[in-house]
Parts: sequence; structure tokens; C-alpha cells
Amino acid sequence: MKIELNRINNASHYEATAASSSVKVNIDGPESIGGEGKGVRPMELVLIALGSCSVFDLGEILKKQRQEIEDIKVEVEGQRREEIPNIFTNIHITFYLKGNIDSDKANKAAELAVKKYCSVHDMLANGGIDITYEIILN
Repeated sequence: MKIELNRINNASHYEATAASSSVKVNIDGPESIGGEGKGVRPMELVLIALGSCSVFDLGEILKKQRQEIEDIKVEVEGQRREEIPNIFTNIHITFYLKGNIDSDKANKAAELAVKKYCSVHDMLANGGIDITYEIILN
């Protein structure tokens, strides 16, 4: 796996590409280093990676369990320490599920998705980050 970052301007705006997709991701730094709000910040990308990795697996597991999913929304919130580097210390994932979904199956699916199948979770957890999650059924 390989990605490429290309500088877009003289501030801190970059465009990321990967061989696996034609989609370009805009990344920008904080205002303190010239960021102009033209992309997501690197630490936000970490949360995006964790949320997307987990929800992909959650959706697949729920389908295999024959659950009727109308919609899935994910929120990921991270707490960072004050000292530099400002790494995450705690991350919480909230999965909002809509449809005809059994609560016990949803909770089991979330546990498997987050703790067994999500590579991003394992990398972060092995680095000492406390990762929690919850399911909210609508």
C-alpha cells in the first residue's frame, strides 16, 4: 500500500492520492502553520480511518446476520493530551443504526467489527489508546 501527498499551495494544503482509488483527499494544517481550512487535519484523518474501518465491518456482519439496515451513521470523538505530541488518549465510537435490527446482534457485531476485524483499532489500541464504542438503535 502506498499513498502520495502533493503540495497544492505555499501554505499547508496537500492533496492525497492512492493507487487503489481515483479519489483525492484534501488535507490542510492548522492556521498556526498557514492552514486555510481547505482540507481535513491529519488527526481527523486518524478518526476517519477508525470510524470507516469499523463501520465497513459492522455493516457486513449485520448483513450476514440478516439484519435489515436502513441507515448507519458513525461519530468518532477523540480526546488528546495537552503535551506535544498531542496524541489521542481516548477515542469513543458511536454507531447509530436504523432499521429492523436486533440489539444483541448489533452489539455482538460491533464488538467483532471494532475489536477483531478493524486493523486501525488494533494499531491505535496497541499504542495505548483507550477505545470504546456504543450502539444506538433508532
